[in-house]
Amino acid sequence: MKRKGSRQSVTYSRKTTKKKTGSGSWFQYLGIFVVGVLLLGIGYHYRTGFAYYLGFKSHKTEGSTVFSEVRNLKILELHEGKSIGIDVSEYQGTIRWSYVDTIEKKYPLDFVFIRATVGKDRLDHCFEKNWKGAKANKMIRGAYHYYRPNENSLEQATLFIKTVTLQKGDLPPVLDIEKLPKNQSMTNLKLGLKRWLKIVELHYGVKPILYTSEKYYDDFLKAEFGEYLFWIANYNFYRETIQDDWLFWQFTEKAKIPGIQGNVDVTIYNGDLAQLQFITVEDYTN
Repeated sequence: MKRKGSRQSVTYSRKTTKKKTGSGSWFQYLGIFVVGVLLLGIGYHYRTGFAYYLGFKSHKTEGSTVFSEVRNLKILELHEGKSIGIDVSEYQGTIRWSYVDTIEKKYPLDFVFIRATVGKDRLDHCFEKNWKGAKANKMIRGAYHYYRPNENSLEQATLFIKTVTLQKGDLPPVLDIEKLPKNQSMTNLKLGLKRWLKIVELHYGVKPILYTSEKYYDDFLKAEFGEYLFWIANYNFYRETIQDDWLFWQFTEKAKIPGIQGNVDVTIYNGDLAQLQFITVEDYTN
């Protein structure tokens, strides 16, 4: 009797398991179908870029992905006519400036932002060389300061002013803020940012530009820094066009540029070359 009861129990258990498995498989198939549709949609959307990559691009790009290459090309195509530029620092090493001319052998590079200073006491080791190289290469150049939230804003502004001498035709100075403070409140951080901006504006006679990520901009800066122009970084695949209220959009950190080893950030200006020249420094005498 015990043995027969065990068999019945096993038989019942098997039927129950089979029923669950069938139900689970139906949901699995549905999930695979949905993912497949999404992938086909993405593939169709980027069909031009994939065709370009698979049909015409023969070299392999180190440190970058096929997807980033495809996205970069798509963004450039969507913004044809806009002014395109890059930003560099000591991390790019020695740049052969005479070779820095285009991206994807088609889109001219009109401008470059060059890191000058970091925090209250650090100079970018390649700033002077890059500053002169960009000028010799007839690129519109701008200098930026990487802001450290937990360091004195007055000392940071003073270091930037001592390091950077602007000339007619240069872009306004840029304040790069990316990190949240550890030892102070957001209120105090914003006070420090405003002090840096005011000191630098007073010295150069032109309002600086603020660089940050789109999320940082939306969460912390947009409401209180509306009088300033913004350079926004967003590399996400769903972002394909520049916003109307952005002056610049850094859309990738994975681009290949002639004359520069490794990956380079690429930025779109929200206008053409003539409009870019309009916002450059006119007369600077400090």
